[in-house]
Amino acid sequence: MFFKQYYLSCLAHASYMIADEATHQAAVVDPQRDIDQYLEDAKAHGFEIRYVILTHFHADFLAGHLDLRNRVGAKIVLGARAKADFEFRAVTDGDTIELGMVRLQFMETPGHTPEGISILVFDPEHSATTPKALLSGDTLFIGDVGRPDLLASVGVTADELADMLYASVGRLRELPDEVLLYPAHGAGSMCGKNLSKDTVSTLGQQKQSNYALQPMSLEQFKAMVTHEQPEAPRYFVYDAIKNRTEHDDLAHTLATELQPRTLDEVLALRDGGAKVLDVRAAADFAAQHLTGSINIGLEGSYATWCGTILSPEDDIVLVAAPGVEREAAMRLGRIGYDRVRGYLEGGATALAARPDQVSTLRRITATELHERLTAQDAPLVLDVRTQAEVDRGRIEGSVHIPMPHLAERIAEVAQRGPIVVHCQGGYRSPIAACLLRRAGVDDVTDLVGGYNAWAAAQGSPEGSAAGAQGGACATPAAGSCALPKA
Repeated sequence: MFFKQYYLSCLAHASYMIADEATHQAAVVDPQRDIDQYLEDAKAHGFEIRYVILTHFHADFLAGHLDLRNRVGAKIVLGARAKADFEFRAVTDGDTIELGMVRLQFMETPGHTPEGISILVFDPEHSATTPKALLSGDTLFIGDVGRPDLLASVGVTADELADMLYASVGRLRELPDEVLLYPAHGAGSMCGKNLSKDTVSTLGQQKQSNYALQPMSLEQFKAMVTHEQPEAPRYFVYDAIKNRTEHDDLAHTLATELQPRTLDEVLALRDGGAKVLDVRAAADFAAQHLTGSINIGLEGSYATWCGTILSPEDDIVLVAAPGVEREAAMRLGRIGYDRVRGYLEGGATALAARPDQVSTLRRITATELHERLTAQDAPLVLDVRTQAEVDRGRIEGSVHIPMPHLAERIAEVAQRGPIVVHCQGGYRSPIAACLLRRAGVDDVTDLVGGYNAWAAAQGSPEGSAAGAQGGACATPAAGSCALPKA
């Protein structure tokens, strides 16, 4: 048996390829939308990708099931409760797919979503009766379970999904301890609250350490899995619906999006309502950028924050370093944002032709901010971190508005004088500064290094890079993970 895990760190997403090396038949599970890595591996090993399986309709990314169907003719497989616009094979408890001697057996495990399934992987070299691995989708994570409150489907409440999840987790608990656990997400995903950084575990380890696998009543379980869940980005509903529909594949989308635009064309698009998305690093953006643009750096949790700040209905024009435009558009495509209207030809160097359209963003160090806060005309400090981050430490006197709610609450700070905005590590605060300035708040300064830098300058241990929400994500962002021998 061939088995490979592909891990996309910026979306904390794991997908899989499983194949029989004798018959060369393969299946891909929960693929990302950019599918070249699966095709390259299939070609290298001589595999035919016959099936593409979704464990559920994902909300945090647009999956590559239609792309694989269109490119190689793979048959789409979904749980029996799924409803979709495209043709698929519906599987229920006990159904199997044979890839030669390698067998995939399905379990219906609803709870995160109604149509959720898990996949038992049987390797003939291991055992004909005991599964080697469990691909659990978003039902069971390492350290956590899929949340039932994320996206209650039409006709199914979050409470009903929690009931289903409790039953599904109980069934998975009955599987042998030695079964390897491979979920669809890891730490950083909004699909749970306590996901591990590990990308593989065993059910035995999870029975010991995972809070959701401990014996408890249904009411205790429901209280635990819904408590203190992170706020989901607003694009989740859009993606969950789009994953059910027939739509253009990514290759077709990128072919139409990657059009170079002159500065005059970009200005016309901006003035017509398009969002100018500058994906450069914060320091480069601060030095000079097109007036009215939004900075969401490509070297962080780019797709997640684009999906939080922008609407899928927005027309988007990219400003990127030359040669990086495709990466920026492709990563928008991973979350189904397919309205890119081109990119500024020449990148930021093109701005030299129109200095009247160039702006800068003031930046301040933690030491300088400390000095300004002791002065009579001290600025307002705006903290855009999550509540959990604030609970671990904050700048005294600061105003807290979580980043996802800033646009709707800008009036609370708009008339309060100069503003210094900060996040945890410096990735989100330039986004916040752009939103403030687009709302007419002109006197805005960005704290370099965020609260981490402030805490370090004050000699506090509270600053932690773990809260930066940056999460670099290079392409191809795939890692192989061989199944250990029994």
